[in-house]
Amino acid sequence: MQKFTTFLMFVGEKCGKAEEAIEFYTSLFKNSEVINIQRHGPGTEEIEGSVQHLLFTLNGQEFMAMDSNREHNFTFTPATSIFVQCESDEELENAYQQMVQGGSILMPQDNYGFSQEFAWVQDRYGVSWQLNLA
Repeated sequence: MQKFTTFLMFVGEKCGKAEEAIEFYTSLFKNSEVINIQRHGPGTEEIEGSVQHLLFTLNGQEFMAMDSNREHNFTFTPATSIFVQCESDEELENAYQQMVQGGSILMPQDNYGFSQEFAWVQDRYGVSWQLNLA
């Protein structure tokens, strides 16, 4: 059976921030944890100690992440975002307030008709999140 997992690669100025970002994300959402982390060792083209592979969950949903010090012609873009169905106003508000610190607001928290409470933000690591009240 096929399995689909979102994979986040931290490149450019965000390289070296994967572990910090994942610790931030797992602190925001219940039932979230880092499952496994592997680091780059000495003698590679990557930064020693940076994340080679990180497996984590956000409320039980599995994700992966890594740092890459190599030259890339891409980074995160709002065209791809993580859509979160929040269970309460408090959950949405907390995630929104935490994520906009050092990040940017793409759509401010509001009633947009398609949702009574919705926000779209890009966090300080460049990852985009759509926060919706379920």
